[in-house]
Amino acid sequence: MKFNFSKTPFKAKFFHLRGVIKTFLLLFSFGVFGFFVIFILYAKDLPRPERFTEKQFIQSTKIYDRTGEVLLYEIYGEEKRTLIPFDQMPEYLKKAVIATEDADFYSHFGIDLKGILRSVLINLRIGSLTYGGSTLNQQLIRSTFFSTEKTAERKIREMILALELDRRYSKNQIFEWYLNQVPFGLNNYGVEAASQTYFQKPASQISIEEAAVLAALIQAPTKYSPYGENKDLLLKRKDYVLNRMREEGYISSEEEKEAKEKEIVFNKRPIQIKAPYFTLWVKDQLEKEYGQDFLMRNGLKIYTSLDWEMQKIAEETASSTSKIIRNYNAYNEGLVALNPKTGEVLAMTVGNGDYYAEPYPKGCQSGVSCLFDPKYNVVTGTERNPGRQPGSAFKPFVYATAFKKGFDDGTVVMDEPTNFGSWGDQESYIPQNYDGLFRGAVTLRQSLAQSLNVPSVKVLLELADSPEKFRKAGEEPDSIKTAKDLGITTLKPPYGPALVLGGWEVKLLDMTSAYGGFASNGLVVPPVSILKIVDSQGNILKENKKTLKRVLPENAALLINSILSDNEARAPMFGLNSNLYFPGYEVAAKTGTTQDYKDTWTIGYTPSIVVGTWAGNSNNESVGEKPAVSVAGYVFRSFMEKALTMVPKEDFKKPGSGQPGQPSF
Repeated sequence: MKFNFSKTPFKAKFFHLRGVIKTFLLLFSFGVFGFFVIFILYAKDLPRPERFTEKQFIQSTKIYDRTGEVLLYEIYGEEKRTLIPFDQMPEYLKKAVIATEDADFYSHFGIDLKGILRSVLINLRIGSLTYGGSTLNQQLIRSTFFSTEKTAERKIREMILALELDRRYSKNQIFEWYLNQVPFGLNNYGVEAASQTYFQKPASQISIEEAAVLAALIQAPTKYSPYGENKDLLLKRKDYVLNRMREEGYISSEEEKEAKEKEIVFNKRPIQIKAPYFTLWVKDQLEKEYGQDFLMRNGLKIYTSLDWEMQKIAEETASSTSKIIRNYNAYNEGLVALNPKTGEVLAMTVGNGDYYAEPYPKGCQSGVSCLFDPKYNVVTGTERNPGRQPGSAFKPFVYATAFKKGFDDGTVVMDEPTNFGSWGDQESYIPQNYDGLFRGAVTLRQSLAQSLNVPSVKVLLELADSPEKFRKAGEEPDSIKTAKDLGITTLKPPYGPALVLGGWEVKLLDMTSAYGGFASNGLVVPPVSILKIVDSQGNILKENKKTLKRVLPENAALLINSILSDNEARAPMFGLNSNLYFPGYEVAAKTGTTQDYKDTWTIGYTPSIVVGTWAGNSNNESVGEKPAVSVAGYVFRSFMEKALTMVPKEDFKKPGSGQPGQPSF
């Protein structure tokens, strides 16, 4: 039997297979061509990846103490950020982020095809664009250049730029940008800002479990906020991060177990402000000079004059003394300390030191009826409410003026009932001494040391100035000029003899700085709060150049120092062991109590430090007939006895011999 094998079917199959291959190659070519068309179409308007090297990240301005080690406050807008280099980022944090956000980061080429396929299948199943399978590259591109809107077009653009980013830059560089860019909630962008906000420490110092918390926040920083209602979800995701770190071989099972069991302690006050009264005063100065928007975006570093260790003593003093002086019906206090040689403000507190304290009494009207108003800085004052009356604390300026004119501490005046005539709406001005007594002939040393009122008015009108100068419109009395030269900024006419008794409003900061002019033997420098301002590139924008300037003859200042540090001379009025006396130290000090006991002051100094204190009530209510040495003097002593141990121990230079036996008045 003969079989006939036809070759036709084989040929047909061959040509059919060849047609399929051709069709596949044609479709593939069209697919590749289509991909490149889409790539070009979407890529033409994409931002260039190299913009990362040009990009000026928004950075907050930071206010530091004088050492630059204590962060007092950050000024920021929508983005609170501090850039740190890759090598300062903790390895545990890097591993936590890799394990959770992009396990194949160091092996893929910008996009993760497996992750994309997985997310596509999930999205098809649930019917929405919920899961993205994004790599760190894609997340970085999204947070930098795009909105969070989930569209196919944005996803394609994101993937294209992620590929290009990976081609141009190293993995570590991309990772550094990522960890400095992504949001962590509460306006915190980047790991350093987040670490400082949540844990009050640099990112380089966080623990494994804290690193896991930060990595957990990346997925949903608002939802997982430790200060919201979903803190438990944050802690669960923290445990998930630790689990992923163990699965990826970054930590052991024992380390995972230990980290999961440790309690996470979050900062109770995420918006941090230290030394609030000083810091907000500095912030106000900066905003007036640079504008708020500039400070929010340009990452300045402000090195202030504040001595953090001394500030802590001031705040401890405020906290403890505020409870005691309430027994005298004094519900508010202010304290400021300066270096008289440089004008640098070293410490500043108000009230009990807590800016967030409640006004007192509860329900009072701020600026009207509150005995204690925590938001008002009684040290610096405001334009609307510049200061308080200083009482006898003003007297040294008048005596210094007399000493400028050649009188000395041995000059004699009469302490006796005196009618100084008509002044303003007063038909007769007849001042009294604090104790109602008169001592007859006294020297200027005795008069100032014991703060006698009647002799002081005589010094003002007959030694330092003249009645005519006070009565003549437009002529500034010499005592006023002395006070202004030393730094008092709030004095305004018309003036009268009550000036020497502190009848005009002044600022505690001005008074303390002016006394610094005595401490520096007649040299003065305006208060300094900012030592240096540095931009984000390390360039110095501004540096303190203020220097001492002579405004008072040296011997006049030396006489003031000698009198105010003479414990025996003031003993008849204050006693030998008053709050003004510090055994082993030469401390000059002066108190001031205003009419009706509305204000109590004590200002004291050595050649190394000058401290001013005020105590009273925000609404001008009387402190209850208690002298300044007992109220503000108590605050002064509580702070000064500790502060003296922190500065050089120095005695005052002695004044030259004077001309005793000057005429009596």
